Amino acid sequence: MTAQLHAMPLTRATEPAPTEPVPTATATTPTAPGSSQVGALIRAHRLRIGLTQRELADLSTISVRAIRDLEQGKARRPRTDTVRLMADALRLGPRARTALETAAQQGRAGAHCLAEPPAPPTALHAMVGREAELAVLTGELASGSERLVHVVGLTGMGKTRLALAVADRLHATGMPALWHTFRGASRDHLGPDEGPWSERVGAAVSALCPTSPEGPTDSGGDPAADLAELLGERPVLLVLDGAPAGAPRFDRLTGLLRACPGLRLLVTSEQPWRIPGERIFLLSPLEVPAEDADEGPGEPASAPAAVRVFLGHLRRTRPEFVPGAADLRYAARVCRGLDGHPGALAAAASWLVVCDLAALCHSLDADPTALLDHLGGGEGAEDFRRTLCLRLDRLPEDASALLGALCEGPGSGFELADITALTGRSLPECGRMLRELLLAGAVRATHEGGGSRFRVLGLVRAVCRGRAVTASRA
Repeated sequence: MTAQLHAMPLTRATEPAPTEPVPTATATTPTAPGSSQVGALIRAHRLRIGLTQRELADLSTISVRAIRDLEQGKARRPRTDTVRLMADALRLGPRARTALETAAQQGRAGAHCLAEPPAPPTALHAMVGREAELAVLTGELASGSERLVHVVGLTGMGKTRLALAVADRLHATGMPALWHTFRGASRDHLGPDEGPWSERVGAAVSALCPTSPEGPTDSGGDPAADLAELLGERPVLLVLDGAPAGAPRFDRLTGLLRACPGLRLLVTSEQPWRIPGERIFLLSPLEVPAEDADEGPGEPASAPAAVRVFLGHLRRTRPEFVPGAADLRYAARVCRGLDGHPGALAAAASWLVVCDLAALCHSLDADPTALLDHLGGGEGAEDFRRTLCLRLDRLPEDASALLGALCEGPGSGFELADITALTGRSLPECGRMLRELLLAGAVRATHEGGGSRFRVLGLVRAVCRGRAVTASRA
């Protein structure tokens, strides 16, 4: 493309002579309000040779939007390649080219003084029991060892809350944290404030994700390239919260990551994109008490995370509540019955306004999904059972058949070798099917003593039982 660019004839300009005066940011040529030095130079050269922004964009392969933002001072740190393409399109001589490059370098050097780095939204609730996950994700994204991390898990598992904690911790180190919530996703947080970044991020996301509910965008250029112009080469975190099903435009995604070597993407959704370079991070339920555990009176700091989360929600519902030993045993039963699912624990605790812990336990023993239909939340949202059914319907046929067979068996745990004995299929095939069940959130894993055991979630068993009963009556 560069070779074609140099060969294109200019119909409205000729190459300036080396002795031609070089426009400056303080020249009499009109400049846009708030223009930076590099933007003023670009505008002055463009007007001198009679080019519109669209014509300069066509000649330089830089988007109209990027040119406009440079001239208006919204973007003050163009990348080296951008400056070179601009100089080539404007047919600058040696002196003019050097002046433009110097202005761009000064803009990049002073970029950190322009404004405070964008901050992530503010979480409404404290995060409990995710310290290990937070440490791993923060370390990977801070170092840049992973540049595309995709947190997946069932609805209500706490993916957004974890992403908020990661973004907040990285922002505290000075890394700008950009945030985009897809339409229809839960917004259990405050902000972020609207600013000059919001429009750019939204346009770039719509271009990257053609299946986004935001729909296609028409910004007069490549929105991903526009965002790259704004971000430059510095480390930046971009969180895409509640991403829709379907992989993004891989060519545009890789183009953005290549153009912004400091960019890290943190995505949250129910299922992975399954694209090269994607680091899938499965968010599992919270730790629950063992079957034979004796919680005893009070609430020890070492109590399993699920118990602490449930009691926290219970106190918000009933501030006067002081749990005794029997209450703690009931709370442990609730946590085990709901598999430590954070959203399910919050939904169950809300029912304690009208019933006690013993009655709640009995209801959950009969059907752990019966009281959770409002988990989906929001106008037009699907209830929890339907959401989970849709998730299970997307399983590959062999993984779905395996889940049905596991649900017919006892509720105790199993190992990979048990699946090979149950299905008669090879170890690699069984490993692939088990991985699909894990990614779907239907199975949770425990790793103790160097071994791995798995168990189908009680919520999933209840849904599968209900579907089986409905099918038998049909």
